[in-house]
Amino acid sequence: MSNNLSTLTTVIKRDGRVVPLDPEKITNALYRAAQSVGGTDRALAQHLTQKIIEHLKQTYLDKTPTVEDIQDAVEKILIKEGHAKTAKAYILYRERHKQFRDMRIAVLDGKSTALKLSLNSLLILKERYLKRDNTHHIQETPEDLFQRVAHTVAQADTLYGQSAEKSEEEFYHMLTHLEFLPNSPTLANAGGIIQQLASCFVLPVEDSLDGIFDALKHAALIHKQGGGTGFSFSRLRPKNDVISTLNTGSSGPIAFMKVFDAALETVKQGGKRKGANMAILRVDHPDILQFITMKSDHKTLQNFNISVALTDTFMNALEKNEPYELINPRTGNVSHTLPARHIWDLITLEAWKTGDPGIVFIDRINASKANPTPFLGTIESTNPCGEQPLFPYEACNLGSINLAKCVHEGQVNWERLKQVIHDSIHFLDNVIDITHYPLHQIEQLCKANRRIGLGIMGFADFLYKINIRYDSEEGVAWARKVMQFISLEADTASQVIAALRGPFPHFDKSIYAGGTPLRNCTRTTIAPTGTISMIADCSSGIEPLYALVFNKVVLDGKELLYVNEEFERVAHAQGFYSEELMKRIARQGSIQEFPDIPQPIKDIFRISHDMNPYWHIRIQAAFQEFTNNAVSKTVNFPNSATPKDIEQAYILAYQLGCKGITAYRDGSKDIQVFNLPTQEKKLEEKNHAIPAIKIKEDTCPECKTTLYIQEGCALCPHCGYSLCIH
Repeated sequence: MSNNLSTLTTVIKRDGRVVPLDPEKITNALYRAAQSVGGTDRALAQHLTQKIIEHLKQTYLDKTPTVEDIQDAVEKILIKEGHAKTAKAYILYRERHKQFRDMRIAVLDGKSTALKLSLNSLLILKERYLKRDNTHHIQETPEDLFQRVAHTVAQADTLYGQSAEKSEEEFYHMLTHLEFLPNSPTLANAGGIIQQLASCFVLPVEDSLDGIFDALKHAALIHKQGGGTGFSFSRLRPKNDVISTLNTGSSGPIAFMKVFDAALETVKQGGKRKGANMAILRVDHPDILQFITMKSDHKTLQNFNISVALTDTFMNALEKNEPYELINPRTGNVSHTLPARHIWDLITLEAWKTGDPGIVFIDRINASKANPTPFLGTIESTNPCGEQPLFPYEACNLGSINLAKCVHEGQVNWERLKQVIHDSIHFLDNVIDITHYPLHQIEQLCKANRRIGLGIMGFADFLYKINIRYDSEEGVAWARKVMQFISLEADTASQVIAALRGPFPHFDKSIYAGGTPLRNCTRTTIAPTGTISMIADCSSGIEPLYALVFNKVVLDGKELLYVNEEFERVAHAQGFYSEELMKRIARQGSIQEFPDIPQPIKDIFRISHDMNPYWHIRIQAAFQEFTNNAVSKTVNFPNSATPKDIEQAYILAYQLGCKGITAYRDGSKDIQVFNLPTQEKKLEEKNHAIPAIKIKEDTCPECKTTLYIQEGCALCPHCGYSLCIH
């Protein structure tokens, strides 16, 4: 292949592909190198680009240059034109990228990929998703993985007499462009032996030994196949209650939760990691006090998130500062009463201390518009992160659109977002048909309701790209605008599929009966997207970023500096980028205290701990307004927050219509997923000032039951003996 003497139109990529030569890429590389040494003249970078192109035309008369040839030419022209500092910066940039390419190949065991995936993304794919042979060597590239998933999911079209080719192409495009990613079991299991593709399951825990251990057995099977499980233990009779066949009292739900925790500790999801679980107990269960406080030791139930199911009756009693009734689930009779304020204070105190329990507003989850199939009964639990309320023996498959990919040069591409929504709903509906369910009961209910959950990730990045501050009225307005658009288009997509394939079988008994048929009883869910957002290299779910720049240890202990892509772009464009500054930001996390960064940039690029928790809840409520299922959102608090701060957040979440809330005070767990280096010292210093609010364990003088005393308050959960000073 040759180029005309007067033109230079193509370049050979490192993987051998011949692609059009884009002079703008050369200019951008020159300008970034110049900026790193204080240069600000983009016009000069464009002028040098023309000289480089002329040099290439004269040098490569009868062949097409490679990328390496062009980079050699850049170095030569920079030095020739007297730009030694920029040349040095470019050479260093080139060497870093070479090291990065070498690391990418090393991660993939010698394989290469043309996809623009970060090293962090490749490490996640290698660890959890890429197929391996019997000697544990990788057998897939990321392209192979996405092709496997797209092909497998598209095959459901053939069940309805449709060709799968077009769908496979559309699905592959979405996946490889990181516009949409499904939940982890779909990525890991599609096209494999297991092919269990759902992520969320709820299992019933019946009030019998057989029922309890059936639930445990089924949970172990689900975890083995890559799913997570949620349980309500509210049906179990309280501790020391009557067991007619034995001359002893019952163990109670807390004891059996510990059994589940110990057993599921040994079962890894899909053979790769321990599965997540949710334990829920109704606030009117007689053992609620012990449930609220059981994770205080930072040892109990470490494989579970726990949440209290708050009822409207309880919230009304709290508002009126009245007692409420605790009900024995075995008999349905009132066991005793407790002051609602006492329980509320205990919940918020424990959440402040440990991050548990969260709360779910269980009556709101079962309200007329929230539960589309009320004839099936009451929803009593959620999946492990709380975003997916489910009936017993129901599962749901989730997926998330990367909103950051729907912005180009500061403008939202609504047409592309619309297409991705429709393709994603199609994808998730197909998953229902091709999944191999672990239990027959689950398969029946899943195919009868056809519940799916399309959500988003990259919301914080999206706001950065359109120059909107997260913690602002504009941020809240954009949350509503985006989710309303997604909800309407998801409904339309489900209606289109229903017209071709029929509505979900329970449609005529659902709240939608008589209206336009829908393929899926629910369409939208906001999940936390922990792993898939790392693959997409975007912010997780609807969370703000925890840090704009951070260090990560990768291969052989090598430390890499990760900079948020949009922040790096803006830093270069505004002329304040330097590696030294990025390293300083990595030590701090936030940019708010850096005088060398323009204030308008600091106003937009805020991180979680720059924000008042009030805005976390406002954003969650805005998304919940247009979400069928629920919203996973962690309300982050600084270490200096008080139990009163947690309480105010919980009240606000209830007032604004959220279905649940989880609060986390920085440093409140012994092991924390993310710590900024300078924060660790600050947390250590602040811990000396934490109020000495503790739960003291004592014994009831009347019936000898264990009491949990909070700042002089005590209440026996069985005989009602009270020492409460409120």
